[in-house]
Amino acid sequence: MIIDTHAHLDFPDYKDDIDEVIERAREAGVEYLINVGTTVASSIKSIELSKQYKQIYASVGIHPNEASKVTGEEWLRLEALAGESKVVAIGETGLDYYRERSKREDQKRLFHQHIELAQRYNLPVIIHNRDASDDCLEIVREYNGKIRGVVHCFSGSREVAEEVLKLGLHISFAGPVTFPKADNLREALKAVPVEKLLLETDCPFLAPQPKRGKRNEPSYLQYTIPVLAELYKVSVEDIKRITTLSARNLFGIGTVNTRGEIAYVIRNSLYLNITSLCPNRCVFCSRETVPYVKGHYLGLEKEPTVEELIDAVGDPSRYDEVVFCGFGEPTERLDVLKAVARYLKEKGATVRLDTNGLGDLINGRSICEELNGLIDTICISLNTNIEEDYQKLCHSEFNGKAYPSLISFIKKARNFIPDVMVSIVGVPGIDVDGCRKIAEELGVRFRVREYNNVG
Repeated sequence: MIIDTHAHLDFPDYKDDIDEVIERAREAGVEYLINVGTTVASSIKSIELSKQYKQIYASVGIHPNEASKVTGEEWLRLEALAGESKVVAIGETGLDYYRERSKREDQKRLFHQHIELAQRYNLPVIIHNRDASDDCLEIVREYNGKIRGVVHCFSGSREVAEEVLKLGLHISFAGPVTFPKADNLREALKAVPVEKLLLETDCPFLAPQPKRGKRNEPSYLQYTIPVLAELYKVSVEDIKRITTLSARNLFGIGTVNTRGEIAYVIRNSLYLNITSLCPNRCVFCSRETVPYVKGHYLGLEKEPTVEELIDAVGDPSRYDEVVFCGFGEPTERLDVLKAVARYLKEKGATVRLDTNGLGDLINGRSICEELNGLIDTICISLNTNIEEDYQKLCHSEFNGKAYPSLISFIKKARNFIPDVMVSIVGVPGIDVDGCRKIAEELGVRFRVREYNNVG
């Protein structure tokens, strides 16, 4: 299921067939949509739609193009609407210097008013920014990171996207990201972690390429999502799951899954989450604070049994590979790992183990021999080329024993596992070339994992 976070079904474009539009959206997997107000009257209509249709939520706001027309009485009416049931955001608001239908000072004043209204009701802000990035970002900065929200229908540069993200905001792209010549938008998209991406149509405007020039509608997200999946190198289902979780969290729509998954799919790889135990508390690891990976909740209430894991795997031939990688260190449950891996190999699966390389210390013996024939690829977290820095990064319970044991483990793994790779997280300040040199000296592959991009 997906969420269209920005629609205008109250516009006259839908006066004759709104029921059919909403039904097509449902058939296309649109679970919810947010109808976004652009005037007081439009905001009232958005609320009315939210009461009429269970899948519609409302946002109330006044578009910056209307800023110079807003009276004190109208603003008071909008303030009263913010507390209505099913209002989940304030906006759209922001700045529009493209046509300048309102004076810039009036737009800025109204933008401030919207932000402060959102803070009063603890709601996110839906921000419109067209040819006004400098002023728009300057206003948001004034609130010192105390604004939640999204810059919708993003049309700026990669540099602007990076600044938006630094301010803690989400970003959404409408249909133009699918246009063949929209290289600038796709370049900006590269700066946006998929976890900060939201889906939107901005209908009736900006239909995606297959429907370009026609009236847009929520069901047309089905044409945008595959383009996003290709750009992010993930699956369509990944985009749906991740963006839906982000929208639920930002706007408080629906319920968020908090039941830990023991088997979860990203792209076409199946990951097995076999334990929550780990001897390290790495500074870049999100498991202590945000127990999600690519939209999957991985917080375990109990450690899964071998039988539960095998049942969760089902037919492993459906996947390119099966990976032992959850929020804990798989070698903490070595017997379970081996039993499940043995089953997978009997079924002809390709098996990978992602590990911190401290399995020998964890189990009190050399374990690489026991993985022989069970693991096709092992990815070992090196993290740094400097022994003294390892403890600063990883806070291992093994202290000074950790890094020497890790290096020893890599050397032994070469003798028993066909494909050995070491990885680092691209944390600022890490000597990537120094780490690569260690991998070359050890005769293993090397990979840099993107910082703050788990999974």
